[in-house]
Amino acid sequence: MKTLSKIFVLLLASFTVLSCNEKNKNIIVQTDYNDFLYVKDNKPRDFAQGEIDFWQQKFDKDPEQISYLSLLASNYSKLFENTGNVKYLYKAAELLLKSNETYHYTKVGTIRSLGRNYISQHRFKEALVLANKALKIGEGMKETQKLLFDVQMELGDYKNAEKNLKALTDSSDFDYLIRVSKWNDHLGDLKTAISLMEKANDVAVKNDNKSLKIWTYSNLGDLNGHDGNIQKSYDYYLKTLAEDPNNTYALKGIAWIAFSYEKNSVEANRIIDVISQRHHTPDFYLLKAQIAEYENNDTAQKENLASYFNMLQTINYGAMYNKYNALLYAEDKSTAAKALEIAKIEIDHRPTPDSYDLLAWSYYKLGDAKKALAISEKHVAGKSFEPKLNYHLATIYKANNKKEAIAPIKTELLKSTFELGPNLEKKIISL
Repeated sequence: MKTLSKIFVLLLASFTVLSCNEKNKNIIVQTDYNDFLYVKDNKPRDFAQGEIDFWQQKFDKDPEQISYLSLLASNYSKLFENTGNVKYLYKAAELLLKSNETYHYTKVGTIRSLGRNYISQHRFKEALVLANKALKIGEGMKETQKLLFDVQMELGDYKNAEKNLKALTDSSDFDYLIRVSKWNDHLGDLKTAISLMEKANDVAVKNDNKSLKIWTYSNLGDLNGHDGNIQKSYDYYLKTLAEDPNNTYALKGIAWIAFSYEKNSVEANRIIDVISQRHHTPDFYLLKAQIAEYENNDTAQKENLASYFNMLQTINYGAMYNKYNALLYAEDKSTAAKALEIAKIEIDHRPTPDSYDLLAWSYYKLGDAKKALAISEKHVAGKSFEPKLNYHLATIYKANNKKEAIAPIKTELLKSTFELGPNLEKKIISL
């Protein structure tokens, strides 16, 4: 009996060690980001505000110096990026509009700046008009072609986007590298997209350009996460924070790793609760609602969704959250008709596979699976590698008994569970 007892104890100990080792395999997030979470000062925000105060005083003394308006607008844009407060984005637009009107739309740099502002506002058609204005003037063609590529990608005009990308070809140019990386991501070639972003990062590091390093590090964090390289993703977010301790985007990325990969909803919520105080945007409520859904906490999920919609009612975000609203409205039959309306607006704004997916998903949720299938097969299938869209596509196939079409999509979706999150992971498995 003693011998059997000893064997049992040894087996139990071995099982415990193996269980712990298995569990530790999924631990990526450490405490090394904690200091960044509680940074008290915000140098980028304070610097931008100081620049605004300086140039505003200069402009007040000499209102004829219209060039000051662009400098003010640039710093208001930086405040928007740093705080998430959309009033700064609108203020930048107001200043750039005034500048362009004064110049009678003859300065290509100012025209392009307003175009980029409109992209941030999801006013893509207006951004395209401005890009074409700059193109017609002819000055600074390469910079205008970069803007055109960005707008055309947003509008789903991939043919012309590719033409403008080919006109930029320069393997040593940072702006070209990040755009050709985006193009390869669009084509579903994630490995090449990462490789090109790494080359862009090499350029940023070689030139010791802080803002470009922040940009590439954070994007490499995203891309590696999408490719399943969670440790590399985490390391790049830490590199982002080393350059910019106030970078809430990187901290949000770490929160997603804690939630989606480690299933540590407590830590994910802790991160979000801290960073949402200094970068107050509606999407944080959506993330908290996702976490609450995973925890089967219906009360917290409803509270966070209510806070999300309340913020949208309090602050005018224009079309910036249309996609999220459509997906949320579609989940409830009583509001699914609203989702359909938004989807139609989005198609008018930007006829991309993403927008058509919203339309198909809305019809599916309204009970019209056949119409959903027709839209998906014409405008979504084979036209996007986005996992969320392909999850919708597989679900619509299932509703139409097209079982043979589901298997290859499901295989790819199972590789994207980190990107999609734990809630969709369960649904994918049941496809």
